[in-house]
Amino acid sequence: MKISSQLTDAAVLQELGGRLADARLRRNLTQAELAEEAGVSKRTVERLESGQVATQLSGFLRVCRVLGVLERFEALLPAPAPSPMEQLKQQGRKRRRATGSRALVVEEKPWTWGESS
Repeated sequence: MKISSQLTDAAVLQELGGRLADARLRRNLTQAELAEEAGVSKRTVERLESGQVATQLSGFLRVCRVLGVLERFEALLPAPAPSPMEQLKQQGRKRRRATGSRALVVEEKPWTWGESS
């Protein structure tokens, strides 16, 4: 959806939240990892992605609308354009989860039945 001054505050916040979630998933970050890197709580990330944010941001959107600069949010977080390979991998489904960073696997010696070396 294109962000324009005809949209309600709630619709703009919802669209921006969805784009933030898409940007997070493209970087393969979980909400917890993003929150830690940004120095905010995981709940804050959840609220931003769902479009549930404080009234101060809603007021900010209203001021931007009055000033005629709301459409510039389109350039700030453009709608994602998946590559043809991503489209084939997803087979029409939208990505919903990130795998997160994987822990380093430590190789251990094989287990034996009480045999001493």
